[in-house]
Amino acid sequence: MMAEVVNSVVPTRYWHRLDDGRIQCDLCPRLCRIKEGQRGLCFVRACEGGEVVLTTYGRSSGFCIDPIEKKPLNHFLPGTAVLSFGTAGCNLTCRYCQNWDMSKSREMDTLADAATPETIARAAESLGCRSVAFTYNDPIIFLEYAVDVARACRARGVKTVAVTSGYIRPEPRAEFFRWMDAANVDLKAFSERFYHELCSAHLEPVLDTLEYLVRETDVWVELTTLLIPGENDSHEELDAMTRWLREHLGPDVPLHFTAFHPDYKMRDSPSTPASTLNRARAIARENGLRYVYTGNVHDEDGGSTYCHQCGQRLIGRDWYELSEWNLTEGGCCNRCGAVCAGVFGGRPGTWGSRRVPVRLRDFA
Repeated sequence: MMAEVVNSVVPTRYWHRLDDGRIQCDLCPRLCRIKEGQRGLCFVRACEGGEVVLTTYGRSSGFCIDPIEKKPLNHFLPGTAVLSFGTAGCNLTCRYCQNWDMSKSREMDTLADAATPETIARAAESLGCRSVAFTYNDPIIFLEYAVDVARACRARGVKTVAVTSGYIRPEPRAEFFRWMDAANVDLKAFSERFYHELCSAHLEPVLDTLEYLVRETDVWVELTTLLIPGENDSHEELDAMTRWLREHLGPDVPLHFTAFHPDYKMRDSPSTPASTLNRARAIARENGLRYVYTGNVHDEDGGSTYCHQCGQRLIGRDWYELSEWNLTEGGCCNRCGAVCAGVFGGRPGTWGSRRVPVRLRDFA
């Protein structure tokens, strides 16, 4: 079947003209000011014809069916399959990016697959995926495409998941997350120094997004912090971060501490030892967070979910495989009846750890 024809350049909504003739993109806190023919730092939003356009609408670096736990989301429809895809570009410049071949791509030829929002929703439904994830690069920069996909998915009863750094301004943030069912937000560190030096960004807008999501929306939220030795793994920073999370977001937002592996522009930095992940998890739990996980390492204890009241293992996980299930149909501990925070669909899914590439042209 021939590839689907999709108009990849579409108008965007969040920008305004400046007195000096340039146009300011108002999507994220960068507020890129660009002239005709120029692109913002994200590379995919450009000034053409006197307006800001999105240049990657309907194009993807590829589609794949993943376990939902890989996003990572441990409290959102556990064990189910999620249709995942990303595009190109990013509005942060993380020196350690683990998906740099896509998020830092300046070659539109890497966007090898094309699909309309309706095709994606139809494919997810046909493939038995309970959700579609915008991942690999930040979906905020392709907001118009992501929202249209989410609309099409919602019409078919398919959930949508945003894997994002949360670096977005309030007005577009309200539109974007209105259509999301779950989000894993990458809280990269708890210091302005880290965000400024390693990501060319700022911490405060991310914290604002976290408070907005938890306090003002129905989006299910989980957090991920990649721990980099010597950069964001000190006891003081982890203590301050988890205290802030407990005070501002409450005890029930799951937090994933994941291991760093040398990549992109930080290939000389050491990998994260398992002891650092375990120490971070202990600090977070001592500060009142109920659901704290370790990731990118084989740690069945650190990957499993426990009842905050009686301590029973509620969901056992061995990598992305579910090994134990002690929740009732209503998402409560079957021993003491305490509620486990999350979005559960009765019995867990059985997708397991499989990762299956998919050609969307087969569903056009």
